[in-house]
Formats: sequence, C-alpha cells, structure tokens
Amino acid sequence: MPVEIYKDKFTGKVLEVILGATKEQGGTRAYTVKLGGSSTLPFLYYEGELPNRPVIAMEVWDIKPQWSSSFEPYYGDVWNDPVAWAKKAEEYGADVVYLKLMGADPELENSRSAADCAKLVKDVLAATGAPLMVEGPGFPEKDNDVLQAVAEAAAGENIALGAAEKDNYRGIAAAAMMGRHCIIGRSPLDINILKQLNIMITEMGVPINKVLNDPITSGLGYGIEYSFSVMERARWGALIGDKMMALPVVCLAGPEAWRGKEANAANADAGPGWGDEKDRGIIWEAMTAAALLQAGGDLLLMRHPEAAKLVRKQIEELAVPNKY
Repeated sequence: MPVEIYKDKFTGKVLEVILGATKEQGGTRAYTVKLGGSSTLPFLYYEGELPNRPVIAMEVWDIKPQWSSSFEPYYGDVWNDPVAWAKKAEEYGADVVYLKLMGADPELENSRSAADCAKLVKDVLAATGAPLMVEGPGFPEKDNDVLQAVAEAAAGENIALGAAEKDNYRGIAAAAMMGRHCIIGRSPLDINILKQLNIMITEMGVPINKVLNDPITSGLGYGIEYSFSVMERARWGALIGDKMMALPVVCLAGPEAWRGKEANAANADAGPGWGDEKDRGIIWEAMTAAALLQAGGDLLLMRHPEAAKLVRKQIEELAVPNKY
C-alpha cells in the first residue's frame, strides 16, 4: 500500500524582491535577480512553489583587506583596484556584486569622501553587468552621507543599500526612496527587532517589495544555530501570512565564516587534525553557507571563490523539483 506523505498547506509566501534594472527598466544591468517568492520551506518542492533559486553575491572592498593568504592567488592582483576586483568577482560567477565601502571609515587617515564613494560606484556599474549591493563603513553619520551620494549616483539602477538598523534607518531609507533602490534591514539575531525594523522602514514610505532582511548570520561554530532559529521563524511567519516577516533574507556567510579561528589560523598555529589552512577556510565558509541555505537564505554573500563554487554546486543539486 503506497504511503501518503503529509503536506503542510500554507496561506502566505515570501515576497519577491528584484535587484538591478536593465536598459529597458531604466538602468544598465545586463540582467536582474529575483529573490524570494517561496510558498514553502527551503527546497520542499512537493509542498509549494520555490520560483527563484538562492543566489550568490561576491564580496568586494574598496581598500585592501587583511584577509587570509589563501585569497592572494585569486585577488592579489586587484586588491588596490575595486573596479577590477568587481569584474573578477563576475568572472568567478557572482550573481550579484556586494561592494563594501570600508575605505569611507572616518577613523582611517585617508577616509574616502561621499563623493569618492559615489564615483567609485558609478565606475563599478560602468565596468560590470551584475546587480549591485552597496554597504557603508558602519558608522551611522558617515553611512548616511555616503549612501545618499551613492543612491543619487546610481539612480535608476535599483541597487541595494545597507545596512539600515533600528537606530539609523531613516537616512538610508530616504536615500533608497530618492534613488528608487532597495534597502537592506539589519537586525541583531532578534525576530521581534527584525519585524519592528521592517515596519519602521515601510512606514517611512519604502515599498515592502524593496526591503531585504539581514538578520546578522553567524559563522559555523559561532552561534549559527541562533541564526538558523531566527531565519526559520521568519520563514514560518511568512508562510502563515505575516507580511512584515515575508521578506527575502541576505546571509553574510563569507565574512562571518572567516572570522572564526578555524578558518584563519595558520598551519603552525592550528590544532591537531585541523588540516591545511587553505582547504580548511574554504570548507568552513562553504559549510556555513550550506547551513544557511537550509534555514532559508535567499542571497549568500561569499568571500572565497572556491567556497562559492562548492555552494553553487549544492544549490544546483538541491534546486531541482521532484528530484527527491
């Protein structure tokens, strides 16, 4: 006798958010990326619709970062040229370029001005075809100045600006509306703050289909279970009809994974059985991203090209309706 598989029936779904704008849409991007749209839990094709696969964004800085030596063979020739770095990220298969304006940090001796950042964003847009996400240096006042200039310079391109938090969301929301862009709302692993922030951003006038959620994901071994729990609760809220939790989720898998000592420790400092430094960091990042995929991540920010390649392969294997 055949066994009938029980299926949940949901009334809600994750809203779709589009990144980028093609020439026909008033921008210059070669293509757009759709995030969200799911009406079931991750990869459960037999229960609902998952119209848009998770996508991979690659991290690009506007200054040379202090990263592990394992990145040198991949990006060593473009550390000091963010435009060339963005182009290389596309060559490595990035669906989205995620530009971090770390050079605008006001505590740096030669901090980039808002005008410098705006020019850089225009240069990156001119040199690439992927949709763009831009994050400020993480200082509220400088973020507001920088992202307002960036929003104006990229008007019509439908980029994503971030990160807006509950204490500094107003300026970034205003910049997003001015340039007709998306906004990344960041909440500290708290489902209630995530929902409250979405309400406040939309009350400012930002359309709900222009908002992405970054719940501050953790790296493998450093609280990833908390990230998983918050993301699961947000997805469940979306599926039962709560529109303020029904937004696509951005996961900073790469940056968080490489903060861990297991990813960064040199071979001489590693514990017994840790394995080679080069492979260890790549696998740590890929495993972090794999867990966040299962929690419902819609966009994964990756750092190492080899880790991104592993995760892309997993997405292709999982995102096949009726395979299992």
